[in-house]
Amino acid sequence: MSKAITKKLLAGLTSAAMLATATAVNLTAVPAATAADAKVIYSTDFEGDSFDFTRRGEDETLELTTEQAHGGSQSLCVSTRAKNWNGPQLALDNLIEANTEYVVNAYAMTPWYATLTLSMQYTDADGNIHYGNILGQVSQGEWTAYENVKFSFPADTTDWYLYFEASDASVNIYVDDFTITEAPEVELEDIASLADVYRPYFKIGTAIGSSNLASKPFMGLVERHFNESITFGNELKPDFVLDKAATLAYMEANDGDQTNPQISLTNAKALLNYCRDNNIPVRGHTLVWHSQTPDWFFKENFSDDGDWVSKEVMIQRMENYIKNVMEALAEQYPTVDFYAWDVVNEAWTDGGQPRTAGSNNTTTGNSAWVQVFGDNSFIEYAFKFARQYAPEGCKLYYNDYNEYIDGKTNAICEMATDLKAKGLIDGIGMQSHLATNFPSAAQYKKALAKFAALGLDIQVTELDITTSDTSEAGLETQAQVYSDIMDALVEYSDSISAVIFWGVTDDQSWRASQLPLLFDKDFKAKPAYYSIVDGLEPVTTAPQDTTTTTTTTTTTAATTAPSGDFLAGDVDCNGVVEINDAVLLARYVAQDDTVKITVQGVANGDYNQDGSVDSTDITAVCRQLAHLTDEDA
Repeated sequence: MSKAITKKLLAGLTSAAMLATATAVNLTAVPAATAADAKVIYSTDFEGDSFDFTRRGEDETLELTTEQAHGGSQSLCVSTRAKNWNGPQLALDNLIEANTEYVVNAYAMTPWYATLTLSMQYTDADGNIHYGNILGQVSQGEWTAYENVKFSFPADTTDWYLYFEASDASVNIYVDDFTITEAPEVELEDIASLADVYRPYFKIGTAIGSSNLASKPFMGLVERHFNESITFGNELKPDFVLDKAATLAYMEANDGDQTNPQISLTNAKALLNYCRDNNIPVRGHTLVWHSQTPDWFFKENFSDDGDWVSKEVMIQRMENYIKNVMEALAEQYPTVDFYAWDVVNEAWTDGGQPRTAGSNNTTTGNSAWVQVFGDNSFIEYAFKFARQYAPEGCKLYYNDYNEYIDGKTNAICEMATDLKAKGLIDGIGMQSHLATNFPSAAQYKKALAKFAALGLDIQVTELDITTSDTSEAGLETQAQVYSDIMDALVEYSDSISAVIFWGVTDDQSWRASQLPLLFDKDFKAKPAYYSIVDGLEPVTTAPQDTTTTTTTTTTTAATTAPSGDFLAGDVDCNGVVEINDAVLLARYVAQDDTVKITVQGVANGDYNQDGSVDSTDITAVCRQLAHLTDEDA
């Protein structure tokens, strides 16, 4: 076959394949329902004579007005506000259900500059009131759209409210065209499971919050791609676990005991139930941290205004706190596998020094632990108590960010070497909050090598990679960085037991504006996802039932690992040689970075088995296809 004929055939094959591919892409992940046709739960345009909103404080005046209107001639006006949290609220207990995702669309404004925030409130089973900001935007005399804002309320809670509040307590708030609908259903893409792809190397997991449980497509991604490990984003951190009221009650009932802080798992209950019911292992995060720890924990009489306690008292508090957490989890959730705990989090500066003494709640970055202990000697006590009270088989980690900066890397290594010699530590948690421009893959690998040389386990605990360029080109750059980092992790996989992504979809990330994750807000895989599965084959374990808490069904799924048998020309590894194989091979030889071919596919593409894949292999596949066509004719 001449080169001209080969090129002509390949051009035709490529055109046909591109048409088929384009059709397949358009049919993937199409929402089953759009926001426009989703079921409406509540809607008002404020054009009538009454309204359902009430005031949050005692001073506000709520009234319908014609002064401002987004649609029609009227809106709701809230005036005579005295505090920034004063505003209009809508009670939802009789309108919606717990653990179900809904969507708000509304318009709101303030006459002059203020941050106008849509927020939520609920009361938990213990009677504690919780507040949460859903979406804050700057308003300055023009209507601001709150579009497709997702929200949900946890199970076992009551007194649900949505409300608007403004940073300036003197400004009026106007609201119009307020609608709540059920979240639309979404069909997820049928793509390879990340957990299956990386099973030969390490666990794949993610971090989620209790609010994510209500989103079926979100949890569908969790169950498909990240079902080997769950980290709770906040719900096991000290400020979510420590119970001040119970602590004060215990102190009063026990002759002023200053040493036994009480804890509650109420905030973690929904996530713990989910992991229990779905048999998903949990990374505990985190026990001892300078941040998200209330000052009263370190103060006399457990009072925010008290003096700092002595080191001796704080050691006892630390022990009882860790003991109480571990015992509560063991008693209430005996079947949940806490396979790892971040015992101490972020204790070292980038220069390798202890943090500055003081309250992080007063000056960000300061450490109350250093305030009480005078240095980082609290770290060893934390690991000692964690080793004493953690469940059998649970591995203990020191966890930190910027762990690839030399000063911090060296401090962590020195600390870990000492703790390892005492049998107190099992591994290093590399948070890995990265960006496309820093660090380089080489710098990251340098830290990997140092940690691996310690002979301790490594877990990547909070992986995300931000991009300041959110264009298509920027996302491709992000994909390459993800690929480089994952290649480095695979290279050191003998020392790595788990890789945990810090979130699932960009919109739910703590760094949402820089799109740091593998899936976008519409639950679709980004170029970053495809860059890290390229060349790897899914490998699954035996089929097992997986029951979810978000549905009432039980599903069983299994796939078969590839056999690895050589079939010349079968580039897509589907057992036959066909047009698509020639197209894939031609794109691969042309160094098309978007083509996805497995290791076995590349081996099959080496048609003449000369150790390289090149144009002679393309010609050979085309000859085979032409021969088959002649016989069929």
